[in-house]
Amino acid sequence: MFNLLILLTLCLLFFYWWHSGDFKALAMRFASQHCDQFELQLLDQSMVIKGLWLEKNPDGALSVRRRYQFEFSSTGEQRYQGVLTMVGLKLKSISIETYQLPHSN
Repeated sequence: MFNLLILLTLCLLFFYWWHSGDFKALAMRFASQHCDQFELQLLDQSMVIKGLWLEKNPDGALSVRRRYQFEFSSTGEQRYQGVLTMVGLKLKSISIETYQLPHSN
């Protein structure tokens, strides 16, 4: 019975590792679209996972909530941070730091 529990745990870890790249790519796409919408530059193609939780979705089923941190720039000189939250495959929220607007000539 103990061996079965270890095997199940290893399978779950493998499943998580296998699909984590897919979720990160989706989060990157959401952040890129958000930055494009506000004429911001997503920096370094950086997307770092900062949290992973289970939560109930609106249908009452369990889903995985992931929180990612990314960096962007408005002027090309300063770096700012943003946080993106996904529940399952859906974007829940994006929040970004207050940033400096580029100067108009």
